[in-house]
Amino acid sequence: MSELVCCPLLLILAGLLRKLEGDGIPRESSPFINNDSMERGNIYEGKNMALFEEEMDSNPMVSSLLNKLANYTNVTQGVVEHEEDEDSKRKEIKAPRMGTFIGVYLPCLQNILGVILFLRLTWIVGTAGVLQSFIIVFMCCSGTLLTAISMSAIATNGVVPAGGSYYMISRSLGPEFGGAVGICFYLGTTFAGAMYILGTIEILLKYISPNAAIFEGGEEAMLNNMRVYGTCILALMALVVFVGVKYVNKLALVFLACVILSIFAIYAGVIKTAFEPPNFPVCLLGNRTLVRDTDFPCVKYYEENNMTVTTKLWENFCGSLLLNATCDEYFILNNVTEIQGIPGVASGVFLDNLWSVYGDKFAIVEKQDQPSVPVLEETDVKIKNYVYSDIMTYFTMLVGIYFPSVTGIMAGSNRSGDLRDAQKAIPTGTILAILTTSFIYLSCIVLFGACIEGVVLRDKFGQAVNGNLVIGTLAWPSPWVIVIGSFFSTCGAGLQSLTGAPRLLQAIARDGIVPFLQVFGHGKANGEPTWALLLTALICEIGILIASLDSVAPILSMFFLMCYLFVNLACAVQTLLRTPNWRPRFKYYHWTLSFLGMSLCLALMFICSWYYALIAMLIAGCIYKYIEYRGAEKEWGDGIRGLSLNAARYALLRVEQGPPHTKNWRPQVLVLLNLDSEQMVKHPRLLSFTSQLKAGKGLTIVGTVLPGIYLDKFTEAQRAEENIRSLMGAERTKGFCQIVVSSTVRDGISHLIQSAGLGGMKHNTVLMAWPQSWKRTDNPFSWKNFVDTVRETTAAHQALLVAKNMDSFPMNQERFSEGNIDVWWIVHDGGMLMLLPFLLRQHKVWRKCKMRIFTVAQMDDNSIQMKKDLQMFLYHLRINAEVEVVEMFENDISAFTYEKTLVMEQRSQMLKQMQLSKNEREREIQSITDESRGSIRKKSRSSPQCIGQDVDNLLPNDIQEEEAQLIHDRNTASRSTGMVKSHTAVATPDKIQMTWTKEKLISEKHKNKEACLSSYKDIFSMKPEWGNLNQSNVRRMHTAVKLNGVVLNKSQHAQLVLLNMPGPPKNRHGDENYMEFLEVLTEGLNRVLLVRGGGREVITIYS
Repeated sequence: MSELVCCPLLLILAGLLRKLEGDGIPRESSPFINNDSMERGNIYEGKNMALFEEEMDSNPMVSSLLNKLANYTNVTQGVVEHEEDEDSKRKEIKAPRMGTFIGVYLPCLQNILGVILFLRLTWIVGTAGVLQSFIIVFMCCSGTLLTAISMSAIATNGVVPAGGSYYMISRSLGPEFGGAVGICFYLGTTFAGAMYILGTIEILLKYISPNAAIFEGGEEAMLNNMRVYGTCILALMALVVFVGVKYVNKLALVFLACVILSIFAIYAGVIKTAFEPPNFPVCLLGNRTLVRDTDFPCVKYYEENNMTVTTKLWENFCGSLLLNATCDEYFILNNVTEIQGIPGVASGVFLDNLWSVYGDKFAIVEKQDQPSVPVLEETDVKIKNYVYSDIMTYFTMLVGIYFPSVTGIMAGSNRSGDLRDAQKAIPTGTILAILTTSFIYLSCIVLFGACIEGVVLRDKFGQAVNGNLVIGTLAWPSPWVIVIGSFFSTCGAGLQSLTGAPRLLQAIARDGIVPFLQVFGHGKANGEPTWALLLTALICEIGILIASLDSVAPILSMFFLMCYLFVNLACAVQTLLRTPNWRPRFKYYHWTLSFLGMSLCLALMFICSWYYALIAMLIAGCIYKYIEYRGAEKEWGDGIRGLSLNAARYALLRVEQGPPHTKNWRPQVLVLLNLDSEQMVKHPRLLSFTSQLKAGKGLTIVGTVLPGIYLDKFTEAQRAEENIRSLMGAERTKGFCQIVVSSTVRDGISHLIQSAGLGGMKHNTVLMAWPQSWKRTDNPFSWKNFVDTVRETTAAHQALLVAKNMDSFPMNQERFSEGNIDVWWIVHDGGMLMLLPFLLRQHKVWRKCKMRIFTVAQMDDNSIQMKKDLQMFLYHLRINAEVEVVEMFENDISAFTYEKTLVMEQRSQMLKQMQLSKNEREREIQSITDESRGSIRKKSRSSPQCIGQDVDNLLPNDIQEEEAQLIHDRNTASRSTGMVKSHTAVATPDKIQMTWTKEKLISEKHKNKEACLSSYKDIFSMKPEWGNLNQSNVRRMHTAVKLNGVVLNKSQHAQLVLLNMPGPPKNRHGDENYMEFLEVLTEGLNRVLLVRGGGREVITIYS
């Protein structure tokens, strides 16, 4: 009974522990496979599904899946914070009820129709003309329409959780692009808030209460007023957002009503002008437009009581009211005329406004067809009397100022969590809103050009019409309808920006893709993004300090255009890849439309401002690289991953067509690691050496073998892979990890050598550590595995690198301030020995080391010519290295060599006997005895000649083959180069750097022959058992001992020694002796890299 009670308690505790695990950051919920949050209360009840009960931990029942889908919600934490009461008790979340009209259409309408329409559109029409203005609006609206089509396809391809545009981009293009574009979208939204606040201040100080200005004076004073008032309003708005977001959301409909009412007032005013144009007279001096107040008479003087009375206009241009005052020449020569600022639709002014009138900064606004008398020299007249342009105008600048008026198309997708059917509402509502606003903008351009005089259109601040808002002069019933409506509209848009931007930043921070932004994922207990709001306000203050709406608009245009560009890219990539999960419900899309939209957005970026475009791209690129370098690993099934797979497949198919050319050859390394009992890497410095050798280029496969059966070793294999990947990350080794579970280590290594890699991206080089424990009797297979690996790499035509004393190799953090990398070029291996030091010296660890190349000259070689040839060879290879030729001559085999050989053979016999049965031991001992007797009989017929004399004729064929394999085809390979003849021979320190002559060669041969004859009689008197030794082993040992002595003499203090690695004997009886030869060859050296070529040239002198 106690067990029955404990089991539910344990299950409850386990569930609580699972909920407590993690970092506290909300994750995407999924009702599908491997969702631990599923309720499994009665999942095992009944016997109908007993056949599948063992799989139900990971694969849910269909009924459970459907129930989970029915209750699935995409509203994330923080979206419904305004639903909480004052007691901080969360109310029951009601099902989303908003449809297409309320949830998408109206919010998009409110965000698209804004400050630019009321404050700048008339000025754009007057400056660019109706035709070019139409082109500007059409380009911008086309870009947003194409973007909306792409966005609709993405939004209808599955459930879009709250987060809208950022969610769509990041899940479609991956965390790197998503983070970069998400931050750009956040910056654009923040600067949009600054632009709306500046628009609010401009309406307040220019049209509502001009007397509220703190600073009096010129343009600079106005900018300071904008900064002071803007900062105050920003602080007020941020406080409102911080205290009560619910009030902002409830006031959204009020702000929207103001916008719609203002639009209707404009159309009503246009209709009224056809019958009764409003009275807004404009005063012209010649063809120049004059600044006019309400009490400003448009005459120079007038007659009153038979007296000539001068006006304020006279005083402005003459400096005095006196008739005899000295006046401006242009003022004297030209008459003052008065025209109607709003002549009406039927006036025919449309044709005058058809063409563009661009000008420089401080250019006076002039009426084109008005008669005027020019003057030769302009006097220093106060320019404030005229209406003038405050900035230089040109087409591309107007595009940058106008584009923010078509942004806001993401408003519907940002509310995706509150929609009844987001997949239906987002496409329909967004596209209808864009079509509606496009019609409004295009029609306004035509109507403004048809109703308003050109000089009034180019009057940005309405100075010629008594300081009225120009678009307000057209409105009915009063200009104040537009002024008040635009004021509340810009206030509401600013509040919406300050509400949306912090939540966007919070979503990015909670995704964890940008580490330094994680602090902005936190906020108040109800989910309010406090820290994100503070950062948003600070960035918004930067835009306000700029203080010019015309300067801020192009900045946010860049960020929004970049966001729209990547929305189009995401749709195009997903469509072209044809991924199985790409099944949008919205069918009216095509990759060509997305590509066209992407191209248009990119073109608009550079049309608006090429330097702002480059800065925005640089910011996005830096964020991309930062996320790639430091960001969290996320796998969202994005299109960029799919694009990478397709590109990799295409490249692999191309590479597989043939082997790479010698010029393109680089070591593609398979690193063989050894693991301990805890599945940790025994020699981590092997990965350090790999990264130093590769420098991030080419292919690296890190492999290891676990002995056993895969079903039993699956968990260990996963743990080993995690450990290796972790070490690869720490050592910055870029590559792939491959774990093989095999019945024996020997077979596993063979499988790796044969099958690692894919297609043309296969390894051509194997890197492994020297088996330090090969002499231990408890590990008899380590040396066998090593020798077989050497044989298999040779058979597979792969190069082999064996690092000896691996634990003394440098880590990536170490630096050699001096020292040498010594290359001992004994036999030609295709140039591997030349290429490896060059690659190593590209890394910071080895950069300050010098490269030295040693080669060996024998008795019949000209060492001086060899040195010249080698120097010329290196010159053509473009490799800088010191060259030294070591001369070696034939001499007697020393007693030390015989002793080493004897110990080696005795040990070999012992190792063999440990692995044989009793009968096998007897047969092996008999064969050894017979072999010894045969060798003694051979020695009785001929003297033990030195290396290189008549001994080749006395050896059996298999022994000659073994020797030829050991020397690694020295004669053929060395003569094939035509430059350096490298034969394995012996040298003593006192014979270094000598030059052989013909006489000396003959004398040395006679001397050696006499020495051999004289020593023959007493060579075996020292130890009789030396006579039983295998002479092939003796000569190999002699080579190893002598060559080791020469290398020690020259390279004992080198930082790294690279040495040709002789191959193992073809017949396997001498494998253990082969290990001893290599041990003797490298004895006393600190760091050694044994190199064995893959049978092909890897370096070339040709370009």
